[in-house]
Amino acid sequence: MLAIRDAVPGDEMLVHRLMYELAVYEKLTDKFKLTPDIVARDMLGPQRACFCDLAFEGEAPVGVMTWHPTYSSFAASRGLYLEDLFVRPDHRGKGYGKALLAHLAARARAEKRTHIEWTVLDWNAPSIAFYESLKAERAKGWLTYRLSGDALARLGEP
Repeated sequence: MLAIRDAVPGDEMLVHRLMYELAVYEKLTDKFKLTPDIVARDMLGPQRACFCDLAFEGEAPVGVMTWHPTYSSFAASRGLYLEDLFVRPDHRGKGYGKALLAHLAARARAEKRTHIEWTVLDWNAPSIAFYESLKAERAKGWLTYRLSGDALARLGEP
């Protein structure tokens, strides 16, 4: 039986391990900087940068989801941004990813939020098919940009 709960202090190592497994799956371990201390500060501390939910099959951890609030100024609406969704490979196909998203959708509805958004790597066909099976739609007309590293430093110089 699947149970989903908020991550709490004491879950730092578990969250870190699951997030690392996601980085391996996404072939992004070279960008993985998360540590258990950062998990404690940014996901479990009093001034959270994002929130984290964990999924368990009995006592076995099977998945993780991280998310944070957003605001759409033109639409004057509050939403949620799904940063990470991961179900361990040996537990896929059991509806756990859908259950995690349903859990987040229930939270969004309870908080009167109008939408959930996320990105997916363009090569990740299984995830794209999964999201489309839920009737999620690709945002039309929008491209995602990121300013980081040296470019961010240069632009932010006084």
